[in-house]
Amino acid sequence: MGRRREEGGTVSDTSPTAAPRSDDGKSRTSPATFYRQVVAELRKVVYPTRPQVVTYFVVVLVFVLVMMAIVAGLDYGLGQLMFEVFA
Repeated sequence: MGRRREEGGTVSDTSPTAAPRSDDGKSRTSPATFYRQVVAELRKVVYPTRPQVVTYFVVVLVFVLVMMAIVAGLDYGLGQLMFEVFA
């Protein structure tokens, strides 16, 4: 209900804060307007809580360690295979 369809096919809950561009392309946003728009967009950001950040950190750390183990295992195994084939 509160959603609308954007040009690129994306769905947004809020309308953009930027003014529509004119067809001539000569209008520019003043630094003060730009700053106000940046502050308005930053107020929309939902920051994660500390427990969420800790959980995300642990998940990423475990994933990276698992991927390192897989790559190291493949490197070791293929290295040993090459020594057997060419030695």
